[in-house]
Amino acid sequence: MRSKLVLAVLITLTTWPAFSQVQPAVKVSGLPLGIGAGLSDYSLDYGSGRRMIGVSAWADYNLFRGLGIEAEGTSIFADKPDVLPRMRQDTIKGGAIYRARPFFRIRPYVKGLIGLGSIDFPSRNPSYTHDTFTMYAVGGGAEYKVWKTLFARVDYEYQAWPNTFGPRTLDPNGYTFGATYYMRGIHRHY
Repeated sequence: MRSKLVLAVLITLTTWPAFSQVQPAVKVSGLPLGIGAGLSDYSLDYGSGRRMIGVSAWADYNLFRGLGIEAEGTSIFADKPDVLPRMRQDTIKGGAIYRARPFFRIRPYVKGLIGLGSIDFPSRNPSYTHDTFTMYAVGGGAEYKVWKTLFARVDYEYQAWPNTFGPRTLDPNGYTFGATYYMRGIHRHY
């Protein structure tokens, strides 16, 4: 009887490590939200060869598998041409963004947005120097992982402001250079 009890204890002790739990290799934590800002350089499409600079800010919320939503605001207000002393273009827009899988720490993306565009402009009529229009934007760019959840970002955006000042479409476009900080981090366990 004693030998059967010793054998049962030995079998139990040898199988004990089989019940241990392995720690996960990767843990994803935090909100799937990224916030960022940058400097913008835009062609105004209000006269030929006119460029101005400004700032942009954005927030991206990742839904699943690279698809997300983005809200973005841009204000082009500095470095005004001498012939356009009252010029300013501001936009607030939102829409979809898709990020491809990263390669060599570079993560490309494309986006499509819709929103409102506000413009201050020179006019012969002193009571009509500002207007607001519905606008659309498509664009893309890439993010480069700098450190943990901080990414450098370069973005190109092409905007269409239909029926601006009659049948004409205003098409400002430009580049934004900035950074995005993501709230969700990936922590590796070794």
